[in-house]
Amino acid sequence: MEVLASVSSVLSMFALTPVISLMFFIIFLASIGKSLGVRRMYVSLLVKIFEYGRQNIESIRKQQFANLDTSDTDDGSTQAGKESADAGTVGDKPDCASKLNGNANKHLSNGDLANGGNSVISRVESLILLPDVDGTRSKSRESNHEEGQNDSLEFKLSNCLDYVKSGMEAIIEDEVTSRFEAEELKNWNLLTRTNRHYEFISLKLTIIWVFGFFIRYVILMPSRVFICFVGVVYCVIGFAIVGIIPQRKLRVRANDYVFKRTFRIICRSLSAVIRFHNAQFKPKNCGFCVANHTTPIDIAILSTDHSYSLIGQRHGGFLGVLQRALARASPHIWFERAEAKDRMAVAKRLKEHVSDPNNPPILIFPEGTCINNTSVMQFKKGSFEVGGVIYPVAIKYDARFGDAFWNSSRYSMMQYLYMMMTSWAIVCDVWYLPPMTRGENESAIDFANRVKGVIAKQGGLVDLVWDGQLKRMKPKKEWMEKQQEEFTKRLKGE
Repeated sequence: MEVLASVSSVLSMFALTPVISLMFFIIFLASIGKSLGVRRMYVSLLVKIFEYGRQNIESIRKQQFANLDTSDTDDGSTQAGKESADAGTVGDKPDCASKLNGNANKHLSNGDLANGGNSVISRVESLILLPDVDGTRSKSRESNHEEGQNDSLEFKLSNCLDYVKSGMEAIIEDEVTSRFEAEELKNWNLLTRTNRHYEFISLKLTIIWVFGFFIRYVILMPSRVFICFVGVVYCVIGFAIVGIIPQRKLRVRANDYVFKRTFRIICRSLSAVIRFHNAQFKPKNCGFCVANHTTPIDIAILSTDHSYSLIGQRHGGFLGVLQRALARASPHIWFERAEAKDRMAVAKRLKEHVSDPNNPPILIFPEGTCINNTSVMQFKKGSFEVGGVIYPVAIKYDARFGDAFWNSSRYSMMQYLYMMMTSWAIVCDVWYLPPMTRGENESAIDFANRVKGVIAKQGGLVDLVWDGQLKRMKPKKEWMEKQQEEFTKRLKGE
């Protein structure tokens, strides 16, 4: 028995040696910023599998739809129903293939939103109720009160209709809270978290789904966890060593080296495929890098190509370990969100940071919370009041391979990492945009909105004026009172 045990242990060691060697080879490639193109081939293969699944689902649904129509028609109309099904419609009903996953015949890619970001209803362009972002009365978008048109001063019941319609639209589909839910996919990506009960719709799809489940949970997940663990250990040890280097110039160079390699290893643990565009606009020292915010992984994505000083809420757990390790080697700003006095200290530290040309650029997410990568919400004005150059960056994730959005009110960080580790991959595009500076007579709010608009346009995101903190709290009472005052003046004809 002892001999058999020793033989089995030797065999298992030989079996694991190639796997461990492969993972260390992947870590080595990540540390030097090189790739053999395997991940891109893997992503291309996934696209073909998703397309095959879509065609398979559509053909089965079309056949089921045709059979249902045949059973409900008379003998004299059966042949006509079949001909209509072959042509893509059954009687006056739309083709089920066009219905599947939100009108596939529109060819909307994942993340693109119909009707300006509203997939259920078409909102009026004369939406009146807008948030008050600058402390003054909000401007109303009133198509029926065009410039030069004389309004009657007497009360008309029709004056209420715009508000009634806006309220009904908000009840049917709230454009704010929908930004804090997972992005709706046009096609199924073979993940049960986006499951629409398609895995058992046919034997072929069942086999593909079971095989994919085995790949993700038995092969990819353990190897990803190991690579991520190595990345975290490298981070803690590397920054601890960098932090004790006395000479500042040498410490800055060592920090840049360790910083980028740490996040390259962590991104490789997620099978991340990142495409950077417009490298000539990459952020420079003594400035602010401003980006839309979808997930804490945003930091890792951007840090594979450049080193930054980070600013954000102080966390515990896994993120806290990374924050403390980073702070040992480079100036970072961590604050408590609920402490008002701390906010003043943050603004002071920001000014001190950008005044030193040797400091790396500060990476800031002005939305203050994670949005589901379909839109950009209100930018906080704080970082736009300090001064200095703003380097806008747009990040767009491809949700087909894995939804990168972190719903922090629903999932803990460890739950979120588990979901990322069991996704197919993280695929995204990053655009560096031309640097921007605040105009001479431009307010901080106008400047923030201008930067936000540029990022939204480049990333193909919906530009919203709503505050992302509505994810956690109710609208302010003062804002509601101002809207009531606006409504009263409208009714009075003022």
